Amino acid sequence: MQEYFRKIIEALGEDPDREGLRETPRRAAKTLAFLTQGYHQSADQIINGALFDSDNDEMIVVKNIELYSLCEHHLLPFIGKCHIAYLPQGKIIGLSKIARLVDMHARRLQVQENLTKEVAQTVLQATNAKGVGVIIEAQHLCMMMRGVEKQNSIMATSVMLGRLRTDARSRAEFLSLIQKN
Repeated sequence: MQEYFRKIIEALGEDPDREGLRETPRRAAKTLAFLTQGYHQSADQIINGALFDSDNDEMIVVKNIELYSLCEHHLLPFIGKCHIAYLPQGKIIGLSKIARLVDMHARRLQVQENLTKEVAQTVLQATNAKGVGVIIEAQHLCMMMRGVEKQNSIMATSVMLGRLRTDARSRAEFLSLIQKN
């Protein structure tokens, strides 16, 4: 990747050997590898057995999980927060694992719509929950820095699976809980 970044810098009309740019290809390659590390992770690796028996059948919500991803169309960041709810069915998942699953999917070239669905499906498969809800709210630099240049736009996406899709009361409870501070 370093050599490709060097060529990009040259194509921009810059001198990659200039003092401020000498190490940029190495740093940029290292950064891109970090920002796309989700390609080298799996849900099983992340969960690592952190599923626990529980007779709890009440909604579990984790909200305001920060996320950083790269838009697959422009390779610019989108930054936001993710809210997740699930209705356990005999198993609960370690709290940090939920955030790590979000990161795994976000650290790939993405569109927010697919990211939301992938997170929901992964949580459902991992926990065998009765229902899962995921809402992501994010700002997209591809919309803020270029194109229409709308600085205050926020995109919201949601995916509801199982009882969070079919039961209006469960869905309303989730939506109510993420609105509270």
